Parts: sequence; C-alpha cells; structure tokens
Amino acid sequence: MDKDFQEEQFTGIIKFIPPLYKQRYQFVKDLVEKHKPKKVADLGCGDCTLLWMLKYCSCIEVLAGLDVCANTMKENMHRLTPLPGDYLQPTERSLTVTLHHGSVAHKDPCMLGFDLVTCIELIEHLEESELKKFPEVVFGYMAPSIVVITTPNSEFNPLLPGLILFRHPDHKFEWNRAQFESWALEAARSYDYSVEFTGVGQPPTGMENVGFCTQIGVFIRKCPPTVESAQSEKPTEAVYETVFKAVYPSLTDEKYLQNAVVSEVIFTAQIVKQSLLDHLNLEPEEYSDEPTERELEFQPSMNYFSEDLATLVVENSMEPFVSGNVVYIPLTTIFSFPKVNQLCGTFEKLCELIAGKVTLSSDGSAVMLSTEYENEEN
Repeated sequence: MDKDFQEEQFTGIIKFIPPLYKQRYQFVKDLVEKHKPKKVADLGCGDCTLLWMLKYCSCIEVLAGLDVCANTMKENMHRLTPLPGDYLQPTERSLTVTLHHGSVAHKDPCMLGFDLVTCIELIEHLEESELKKFPEVVFGYMAPSIVVITTPNSEFNPLLPGLILFRHPDHKFEWNRAQFESWALEAARSYDYSVEFTGVGQPPTGMENVGFCTQIGVFIRKCPPTVESAQSEKPTEAVYETVFKAVYPSLTDEKYLQNAVVSEVIFTAQIVKQSLLDHLNLEPEEYSDEPTERELEFQPSMNYFSEDLATLVVENSMEPFVSGNVVYIPLTTIFSFPKVNQLCGTFEKLCELIAGKVTLSSDGSAVMLSTEYENEEN
C-alpha cells in the first residue's frame, strides 16, 4: 500500500517544503552518509522509493526490502533494475538488491547481518499482535547496528485541517510523543540499545509545543551480540518469498572488470597514438612501409625496428613509435596512465585481462594500432 498518499492529503495543506515523505527519506540518507552502512534493509518498503534513493549511496553493497503487499513491490520493482548505463560504466562496489514478501512479525534468516534497518511509517500499520512481536524480531533477532523508526506524532494532528481520526485509514494507532518514547525506551532497554528522539516536519511558528509532524527514534546497538546469542535462536527455515533480485554490474566481477580494462586500454592507446601522429604532423595516408626523414628524426633507431620490434620495446623501454602503417604503444606506457593503473593494480593483471582482447605485438609487450582511421574498429 502507499502509506504516504493519504497523509500527504493533509500535510500538503501545511505546505511542508520539501514534502514530508521526502524529509523522512532525506533523514535516512543523511544517516547513511554519516555511518556508511554496507547492508541496509527497509521494512515496509512499499513502493520502493527509499530503496531506489539508497541504491545511489556508494557505501551500500546490499539492499533489501520487505513488505506485506507483494503487488505494490512488483508494480514498482522496475525502479531497482540496473540501467544500460550501469553496464556501460560499472562501479567499483558490488550491489545486490532484493525484495521479500512477508511480515515483520516473522523471523527469516535472509534479514540477518544488516548494519542499518529502517522502518519508515510502519509500526502504526501493525496489528496489536504484530506490534508485540516487532521488537523481538527487529532488535532481538535481526539485531542490526542501527534501527530507524518513524511514526506520526498525534499531537500534530489538530493542525491538519480535515483530519478526523488518523492520517491513513490503515493506521491502527497514532502515538503522541510520550507514548512513542515510552515504547521505544522499553524496546531499547530490553535489547541493549540506546535511542535518541528527533523528527521532521517543523510545526508552524507559535505552535512549537506540539513537536514534529513525524517523530523519529534512532536506535544504536550498544555492543555486538555474542556468538552464542547470535546463533542460539536463529531459525534456518525461510518464511519470506523473494519477489525480486538484481545484481548490479561491478568491477568486482572479473567479466565487467575485463570489459572496463579493455575499453580503457584501447581508449588510452588511441590517445597516445593521436598524440604521436600530431607530433609527427603527418596525415594517415602519408605513411608508407619506408620511414620518412621526419620519422627518423623522431626515433633514430626506427629503421632497425623491423628486425626485432618486440625485443627493442621490452629491453630498451621504447617510446611509442610508428613502423609502416602500424603504431606501437608499449603496455608499460599504457599502464602508467592513472585510470588503467587504478583498474588493474598490477602490470601482470593488465596483461592477463587484455590477453586475446587487444591486438598486441608478437611478444605481447605493445598494443598495435593502424595509422588508418578506417581500420580501427575498436
């Protein structure tokens, strides 16, 4: 269900800028930027908007969403699918996104090991029996380092014209600040967390006493659970249904790393080649099998290359040179470029990744490019 839609009908009258739901999501993003979690789970993910925003955070490697409404997730999960640009320019980090259908009142091992768990406008949708199980599932079983819970502040409701009872027809309750703080402090005490209270949605001037429109509790686990407690009550049976999974292309995958390195090597070689040709100040059609006087001036030993090009390149660390209608760019030169060096790490890794993918000299020490533009298909 869209938990924000009904609320925005009322809060829109107050003219929150940015809209209240965006302020909640920005609060989470700011928290992510501060704590740099690698694994984040959004319970009650709904239309996947928060997950879509978080997938751009460079620190996150695993994103998971959970909701009781499978249809809403399925209608919006396309937003989490990798785009063509993700394949053209893979990032250095890995990213896996999954969506699960299930209830926060149930335990499933797929939700273990997360650094941050968010529950944005979720608890007020829970039945009493579900709310009782919620702390044990989230704080006791999942036991993430940080938990963020947002919920409406009922003290703000009188300021929302047209609101009769709750902000959304599916809400089972809406707490005032004292009620939320009492519940949160008890949960924190029971599971060894600390909790700080804040909110988003400032009240109008002169009405500050009602507090934020949305109240927020940020729970921080005091210490990691012991190995014994972490393993003692962890059921192995999966109860959630996985409705979506996407693994984003990244340079941690050898296949994508190779593609990136090959593209960068070819691009770099083309830059070096063009620089050399510009230096010689020759048009492509002017090249012939015999070196010109200008070529001989640029590279005195060029007339000797035909005897053993590869050996000279390796043993004498030759600069890029032209022989006939071929430009030779030593791999050592290409490896010296920062982007290539960063991608490969070592010269040996460079040679391994481009083997069979780039045209090389006989001993594999130099990239070979034609001086004729029309022959450069790469």
